[in-house]
Amino acid sequence: MRIDLNADLAEGFGRWELGDDDALLTVVTSANVACGFHAGDPTVIRRACERAAAEGVAVGAQVGYRDLAGFGRRFVDMEPRELADDVLYQIGALDALARASGTGVRYVKPHGALYNAIVHHEAQAAAVVAAVRDWDPGCAVLGLPGSRWLALAEAAGLRVFREAFADRAYTPEGTLVPRREPGAVLHDPGEIAERCVRMALGEPVAAVDGTPLRIRADSLCVHGDSPGAVAVARAVRERLTAAGVTLRAFTPDRPGREG
Repeated sequence: MRIDLNADLAEGFGRWELGDDDALLTVVTSANVACGFHAGDPTVIRRACERAAAEGVAVGAQVGYRDLAGFGRRFVDMEPRELADDVLYQIGALDALARASGTGVRYVKPHGALYNAIVHHEAQAAAVVAAVRDWDPGCAVLGLPGSRWLALAEAAGLRVFREAFADRAYTPEGTLVPRREPGAVLHDPGEIAERCVRMALGEPVAAVDGTPLRIRADSLCVHGDSPGAVAVARAVRERLTAAGVTLRAFTPDRPGREG
């Protein structure tokens, strides 16, 4: 068995620091790097890319709505062409900084409200797919199993990978419990690590109402901005390794961290 472990990084801005990118990059196998629209500035982004390159961690573009004040967690009703242009702009900007750091963008993962919107929002999902195809028709994409985003991406010929969340509660339908609801975010490293092992082995986990839920995933996400994110990521990695699961970037055709 093998699986990828990813985290959201480069989410500081100027003097405002968020998360411990350096520590997380010694644990994860893929880095969802902010592209400046929901978080991150060029210096923060380039530093994350440099550290990812040094650690052999795959870099992915975490594209989002143009919403710094709301951290990209507010839905924005946009024309599809405008959204596609915004997404293409973000990927290109990150790839320039990544290449200057000795690496490059290997996949695309939407962030926050955009991630959740394109689970069902056909027009916005199609716009993000169009942007990725315009950048690189062979690009890998990461998203929620069963989402319109992944269905349309696969139909467009993109390489599709499924994601599960280590530290988020699920509804019985397999979608994420909204952050504003109680119990939406999990905090106990041991509990999170045990859930991750079950998901990696294809075993069911409990939805927020206790319903058994089987989540097929190629990658597990730990949110880098959550309190105790580093401890959670380390606990997840240790438990997966102890269970005989190999941690490897889900884009194995190019160099990446293994262990």
